[in-house]
Amino acid sequence: MGNGKTADYYRKNPSARKRRLKQQAEYDETNAGLKIRVAANKLNRKLGTYGNRDGLDASHTSKTKGKLEKPSKNRRRPRYNQKYA
Repeated sequence: MGNGKTADYYRKNPSARKRRLKQQAEYDETNAGLKIRVAANKLNRKLGTYGNRDGLDASHTSKTKGKLEKPSKNRRRPRYNQKYA
């Protein structure tokens, strides 16, 4: 499986990668980041894919409904109407 444009960019630009990881770590500690992470983990457990290394991810389209799909397909979808907040 090949890398996407974003992965290639951050691999070639270590300073940008360091800055992005720092920003992401700060966001993950906020209430909004926590709510999103908790909802995603709950959905993964409900669909039976949490921690089983099957290479699938729960689609994060809503809190209660979801489906299993490849992470690359799931994460490239726009998130304009997230209902986690």
